Amino acid sequence: MTDINWHTVVIVLGLAVVTVITRAFFLFSNRTWTMPHWAQRGLQYAPIAALAAVVVPEVVMVNGHLMDTWKDARLYAGIVGAAVYFWRKDVLFTIVAGMAVYMPLHLGLGW
Repeated sequence: MTDINWHTVVIVLGLAVVTVITRAFFLFSNRTWTMPHWAQRGLQYAPIAALAAVVVPEVVMVNGHLMDTWKDARLYAGIVGAAVYFWRKDVLFTIVAGMAVYMPLHLGLGW
């Protein structure tokens, strides 16, 4: 038999309980929850802020450092993708256009 690290088991169970409680918190009440207008307005920007926080570092950084060359397919694909999105406002077309730039540069030129 293997030795069980009880500290790890207790921590995992504690995290599971906290997760269940925080996710089900709004289900425990019988009354309707309302948010202030400023909070509702702020939450409209949360998805784009989260997306920018994930995508921008991936596009402009290599191994935790800013790129030192312009020969990177991600830069050009990101620029084209952003331009296409502002032009068409279509997410699928943005992805297709970005990948249409990225794939030839990455696979063809090795960028």
